[in-house]
Amino acid sequence: MPEGDHHNNILWTAERMSLPKALWDRIETLGYRVVIAEAGGGLVETIERTRPGMWVGQINGDRDSGLALLREVRSAFPAMPVILASARPTIEEATEAIRLGATEYLPENVDSDRLWAVLETTLSTPGARAPLEPRGSLPRRNTARRPPVAVHPEMIRIIDLAARIAPSRSTVLIQGESGTGKEVIARFIHESGHRSAGPFVAVNCAALPENLLESELFGHEKGAFTGAIGRKKGKFELANGGTLLLDEISEMAVSVQAKLLRVLQEREVDRVGGQTPVAVDVRVIATTNRDLEKDVREGAFRQDLFYRLNVVPLHLPPLRKRPDDITRLAEQFLHETASLNELPAKTLSPEAESRLRQMPWPGNVRELENLMERAVLLVDGDCVRPDDLDFLAGLGGSEDAAAREETGEKVLPLREMEKRMIYRALDDHQGNRTRASKVLGISVRTLRNKLNEYRKEAGDTTVACNEA
Repeated sequence: MPEGDHHNNILWTAERMSLPKALWDRIETLGYRVVIAEAGGGLVETIERTRPGMWVGQINGDRDSGLALLREVRSAFPAMPVILASARPTIEEATEAIRLGATEYLPENVDSDRLWAVLETTLSTPGARAPLEPRGSLPRRNTARRPPVAVHPEMIRIIDLAARIAPSRSTVLIQGESGTGKEVIARFIHESGHRSAGPFVAVNCAALPENLLESELFGHEKGAFTGAIGRKKGKFELANGGTLLLDEISEMAVSVQAKLLRVLQEREVDRVGGQTPVAVDVRVIATTNRDLEKDVREGAFRQDLFYRLNVVPLHLPPLRKRPDDITRLAEQFLHETASLNELPAKTLSPEAESRLRQMPWPGNVRELENLMERAVLLVDGDCVRPDDLDFLAGLGGSEDAAAREETGEKVLPLREMEKRMIYRALDDHQGNRTRASKVLGISVRTLRNKLNEYRKEAGDTTVACNEA
């Protein structure tokens, strides 16, 4: 087997599906090489070793084991395109395979024309050219042209559009609710284009007051204002040759908007207190969670700047409107958190997956990521179940979930989650500290100290506990 970063390989373990020589030659013409291997328990290790751009596998009549293998591969390599061929294809099997992340699902006796069409389309996706990261290595999210996780058709369309416009220098405006992944898409555009070797500089326009934001963006000369003890390059100059992300662009003061418009038009900046313009070569990506067109109508945002930014508009749907993505994202977050913290990997039970798809997700992908991080850190055992999700999200059941959706209640802090879990363990074991500490994976002394902390904070003396 070839070693190293050979993501132009196609790993082929579908031994019962023939690959005609004519198709083999076409694949090589596209710059790919087919690597034949056996499927089985060592498949993930084989992928780590060969680092293919795509895996073509097969379900040989055993649906459960075939889908389990797919789940394992997708968990370890969520960005890699996968084609599955089935010995006995069914609608149910196809639906489940696609839900688990298969890019395409085919019968093993598919004709050559259809097979080539699927191969050609799949090889043209950004993920087929993305180098894979071995399982167990520290994950680097959205790097080196790795496409964001997407199963829902609208998100796939958005990612495809982002990949297509990435090589250009056109300005991009990404709109969507808070937590939908706007910066993730922005970084993907940067890494997928010709500017990937250049800097990616992000500025939160809402985090700085008007006078500081102007200096941060455009820089200043020595003595330009009180405290300007030296020349300072602005973010535009620091991002020269790369990409500048203007996060929450809608919060930018109108006076700064006018200066930004000139930079976009002239491709040069005037430092505060400066006399000579400085030329810059920067691709600008702006994001907002507000309706900019509405802000334009109300006079809160310059119309000419809006049109200058809105060259390529991308609208990210909220997570609740793309439930197909939830399981895939959750599995990725579980895997990444476990790797980062050097903890055993956890999986979602089918019931937990169903529960995740039913949740309202007011915090979108960011909320899902936080919940999966809590699951890795706090759930006992290797499988996350619905009651774990309810507890970790600060819920007690479906009625509380509905109430949370109505009130907009946020996910509770980790310390509050820890407190609730400790109290639940004590309740489950009738206040027995020894048994509760064993379930929680902590010492009796640590449990006693935690309870003392809670009592001091809230005057709570109502929990009666037995040591034995």
